[in-house]
Amino acid sequence: MLETKAFRDYMIKKTINGLIFVLPNVPDEKLLSFAEKFVKDIKWPDGQEFVRNLILQVKRRLPELHRNVRRGAINFLTDALFYKARVREEFERREGFSPPLLLVISPTMRCNLRCVGCYAGMYSKKDDLPAEVLDRVINEAKEMGIYFIVISGGEPFFYEPLLDTFRRHGDVTFQVYTNGTLIDRKLAEEIAELGNVIPCISVEGYGEETDQRRGRGVYEKVLRAMDNLREAKALYGFSATVTRFNSDLLTSEEFVDFYMEEKGCFIGWYFQYMPIGTRPSLDLMTTPEQRIQRWERINRMRRERRALISDFWCDGPLVGGCMAGGHNYLHINQNGDVEPCVFAHFAVDNIKEKSLAEALNSDFFRSIRARRPYHPNLLRPCMIIDHPYVLRECVAQSGARPTHPEAEGILTELAPELDAYGEEYGRLADEIWMEYYQEPSLRKEGGSIA
Repeated sequence: MLETKAFRDYMIKKTINGLIFVLPNVPDEKLLSFAEKFVKDIKWPDGQEFVRNLILQVKRRLPELHRNVRRGAINFLTDALFYKARVREEFERREGFSPPLLLVISPTMRCNLRCVGCYAGMYSKKDDLPAEVLDRVINEAKEMGIYFIVISGGEPFFYEPLLDTFRRHGDVTFQVYTNGTLIDRKLAEEIAELGNVIPCISVEGYGEETDQRRGRGVYEKVLRAMDNLREAKALYGFSATVTRFNSDLLTSEEFVDFYMEEKGCFIGWYFQYMPIGTRPSLDLMTTPEQRIQRWERINRMRRERRALISDFWCDGPLVGGCMAGGHNYLHINQNGDVEPCVFAHFAVDNIKEKSLAEALNSDFFRSIRARRPYHPNLLRPCMIIDHPYVLRECVAQSGARPTHPEAEGILTELAPELDAYGEEYGRLADEIWMEYYQEPSLRKEGGSIA
């Protein structure tokens, strides 16, 4: 039986390998017709559009990619998404709960930049997560069937053992959130040679906006990094943090076209600015109206421009609501604290003292998972800004501790403002939910409210 499964897995991988190389010659119409067999089971039009665009972008980019990057794509499609699912199922049968789809790990909080509003403060090398701990966590993740790991920070490429970690785990796909300033030609070539690394470079807009927050000359380094990655035939994307002051710019068609078309980004990620870190405040958060506008624009660009972009706060329907607490992901910081979310800085366990499975099964994480989805409207997914009472209750119930000074501010002094924000946004989001997601005729349109 085991030999039969192994042979079947081998043949599936060989088949996908063959498809990868003929894919660029398949007309878009035929490819999308084939894709409908998969997207028809996806409940929401947002998710259907995302999968269609992913298929088209993979087809479009394949001829441009390094041979090892193409091989990495095959590993991701087969190992991470297909037959490693059996490992996940076995873990769930054994442990009684399903492992997350991915991990986010910040092995260092050191950074060569000092960006305004960033929660990466002043850290030294001694604060880094030991390389042997990182290696153990990745091995434990693979034993659960987790083969997609996001590396954040700090600046990840400041972490000396990082490239060796990527080499040791060539069967894992790593996405790296980076400021891009360290990606010279040599590093870009190493990334392409590895084949399993997708850098996503932070941008604030164009030159004026990026340099204003990140420092003079940073924007030129960002553009150079993208050029270096393109010349090396690597896969890469952009990452944008949306505030109330840059929302219009970052969600404009011109912005997306520039980074996706001119600079060659494969994917774009949007993040809501969150009131965390030192002296947390809601002053930079997008307004509820801006957030609704962002949802509309992202959906429209996915539909009309085939842009492979996503926003975790606007795309709750894509992932079934909140992903935190080990439901679909968790965060391990440089100190080893196991946090439910990159933006929820509370923990009961440290990965240096507990296994990954033990941390996932903590009272803290189980209390978060037991409450989700926090509301039937998946456009209101977040336990920090949409349903702040959830985080307050789970922290109090489990005795979770803050993982850095001032983290508890979102539970205390900011609580009234967050409650008011969640209520106001909820009123607007409920109107969209009822009109766009609950009305069958509009669901078929897959479109906009505009």
